[in-house]
Amino acid sequence: MTDEPTPLRTLTDELIAKAAGASSGRATQALHAAPRGILTQVVLALMAGQALSEHENPGEAFLQVLRGRVRLTAGDDEWDLGEGDLLAIPQSRHALLALEDAAVVLTMARVTSL
Repeated sequence: MTDEPTPLRTLTDELIAKAAGASSGRATQALHAAPRGILTQVVLALMAGQALSEHENPGEAFLQVLRGRVRLTAGDDEWDLGEGDLLAIPQSRHALLALEDAAVVLTMARVTSL
C-alpha cells in the first residue's frame, strides 16, 4: 500500500477508455488487497449494455458508483444506482448491468478464522 492518494477521476477515465477498446467491454484495476485476502478493492469499468453475469457473493461486499449508471439484481430485487451511490451487496447470487458507460468500486471483505 502506498501513502499517495489514488486519483479516482483519472483512473475512471483510463479504465472507461480501456473498456471501450476491449472486446469484453470491460476493464478492471485492483486498488487495494490486504494480506490473506481479508479486504479487496477493485475499480471496474463497463461499457453500456455490458454485464457481470449472476455470481455468488464471496463475503461482505459494497458497490460504489464513480460514474454512469448500473443496475444490480439479486433474485427478484433490483437497484438502479448512479454516480455517488453506495450499496451493500446482498448475500445472494447477483448480477451487474451497465445502463450507461460506468465505473464502480467493488469492496469485498472476507471473514477468516485466525
